[in-house]
Amino acid sequence: MAGLADLGRFSEPALHILISLAPGPKHGYAMQDDIAELTGGRPGPGTLYGAIRRLEEHGYIEALPEQDRRKPYRLTDAGRAALNAELQRIRSLAATGLRRLAAA
Repeated sequence: MAGLADLGRFSEPALHILISLAPGPKHGYAMQDDIAELTGGRPGPGTLYGAIRRLEEHGYIEALPEQDRRKPYRLTDAGRAALNAELQRIRSLAATGLRRLAAA
């Protein structure tokens, strides 16, 4: 698995969604609130549901039965692995960047 790069312009929103779902299932509106808290910016419905669709197509998340007309989603094992791979990639990039910055 190569992480989220194959999601193109949806890779950053996808990362935010996976992080939001890491502790447990959420519906779209709850994900928007959580992402706004994490990033300081609330994704619009088009961005959110476009990324959700792509994450479902890749098998990274799955929909659960509706609850009170809301459709919750949860991470799959593949989604948890993709999130871990992406966060490890970002950690490595950040460490390299910080070393280079300190050396300047």
